[in-house]
Amino acid sequence: MNKINIAIDGPVASGKSTIAKVLAKRLNYVHVDTGAMYRCIAFLALTQAVDVHDELAITKLAQASKIELTSDDRVLCNGMDVTHAIRNNEVSKAAAQVSIFKGVRANLVQQQRLIAQNKGVVMDGRDIGSVVLKDAELKIFQTASVESRAKRRYLENIEKGIPIDYDILLKEINERDYLDIHRKESPLIKAQDAIEIDTSDLTIEAVVTLIEAEYQKVIKND
Repeated sequence: MNKINIAIDGPVASGKSTIAKVLAKRLNYVHVDTGAMYRCIAFLALTQAVDVHDELAITKLAQASKIELTSDDRVLCNGMDVTHAIRNNEVSKAAAQVSIFKGVRANLVQQQRLIAQNKGVVMDGRDIGSVVLKDAELKIFQTASVESRAKRRYLENIEKGIPIDYDILLKEINERDYLDIHRKESPLIKAQDAIEIDTSDLTIEAVVTLIEAEYQKVIKND
């Protein structure tokens, strides 16, 4: 069976990475969490005291960075395991800022396309179907209400022992949505040929099942 590329896009905390990870394991595909790559650049900037609003400095940081996404879902940045370190709230906010820079996006998009060139990839992010993998054979656009996304992220943080206020989280997700939709470089949009799935009231299993059904349709018509 010929392998294809699957692009999963959607707003922050819509469950893209979780779904992509499960789906990739089911299909024996490679999962590429592009958000983690931007988080790596943000993490480096914060730990090296580089101003996240300095486009030139952040772009140079990205160009000098080596990011690896392993088969066991670890994230390595310049040889350092940052899998958990990049998931805190401070890094999330910084990632939203560094991801708007053209030079940073160009560098990471190039890396993402190289990973996907041999097919068999499930890649999630904000602009995969619309920019990174325009020729992906299956494109999914995951949505969810702001409230359900805030609750999801809140519970994730509580589970990890990260204290956070739900109302603050709700406000930050609204702000992140605005930034993602209105940014100049690769704004968050639904590709014309993407299938939209609202995950607000669906379980992980239900979403994966829906995408698997669409995958089977593509494979049969290939």
